[in-house]
Amino acid sequence: MEDFSYASPLTSHSAPLTPRDDRASLLVIANQMDASALEPVAAAAGFRLLGLTALADAPLRLDLQAQCDTVLVFCPVMTPLLERLLVQLETQAIQTGMAVILVAGWDTVELAFACLRSPHTQLLCDPDRVELAAALVAAGEHRPAAGQVHEIDRESARLQQLSEEVGRLARTLDALTERTRVATPSFDLGQRISDRPSDYIGMPALAPIGGEAVRTDTPTITATQVRDLLRARRIRADFLPGDLFADPAWDMLLDLLAAKLEHERVSVSSLCIAAAVPPTTALRWIRTLTDKGLVERQADPHDGRRIFIALANEAAEALTRWFGASRRLLTT
Repeated sequence: MEDFSYASPLTSHSAPLTPRDDRASLLVIANQMDASALEPVAAAAGFRLLGLTALADAPLRLDLQAQCDTVLVFCPVMTPLLERLLVQLETQAIQTGMAVILVAGWDTVELAFACLRSPHTQLLCDPDRVELAAALVAAGEHRPAAGQVHEIDRESARLQQLSEEVGRLARTLDALTERTRVATPSFDLGQRISDRPSDYIGMPALAPIGGEAVRTDTPTITATQVRDLLRARRIRADFLPGDLFADPAWDMLLDLLAAKLEHERVSVSSLCIAAAVPPTTALRWIRTLTDKGLVERQADPHDGRRIFIALANEAAEALTRWFGASRRLLTT
């Protein structure tokens, strides 16, 4: 048998080399989670697990961590140091390109959204297994090599591969939660916001938003008319399966138009409720609408931990003109 014991440089034997692990690295920050339960999850997502760190110890761990590709943070409950941790994470993400997955709850989603700065941060709220699996797979995909170019003709194949990987990881999470009874953050889909009261929850504005009004040459539309349309969309679920008509972007734009006409501010959590879809889906749509310039982030002057979402002027004008055009069609 070959001897792999230590040999001095003067001998002919050399110590075996540990195989290099080129998988993306994953650091998990959470309270009340068993580190051993994370290994199969990280492996199924294509990560090598760097370890598990409690939220209170996370700032120091991040300072000492030489390199990390992805950080997964479970922060469903507000803590005194959470804001500092989120700011530190976003700062490092911007500086290093590190991917961040924030798993917030309804108590912390406003703060988490207000701290978002990096384009590589994914914000989830009470996610189910599939949503968490998709976030992990997307984070793993985020390791672009220097000068890497994504070819458009490969996009369909890549999306198919991502779908298969998400399904595989979701099945792993299912099997893991069946085998263990560890007090870990729940992967179960909690109460859907479509099951919550769908009435508008707005914030009174300190002043008219932006100080502007819709152009006088556009059709006249009132907030009551917009709200009536939203209510009409909601009652469809009383007659037909509600999941056939999920249109969160449109519902959010209508809700924001009504708020603009009422000179009210809309918080992130309120807009998620207006979307009538799971909160993680709503947050993803808010980010998409922001990137497309249809909505804008507005800081709360009295609370830096909260961000308001407002309809952009051009989007408000386009929606108002749509209302006028649709009424003309209905009356002809």
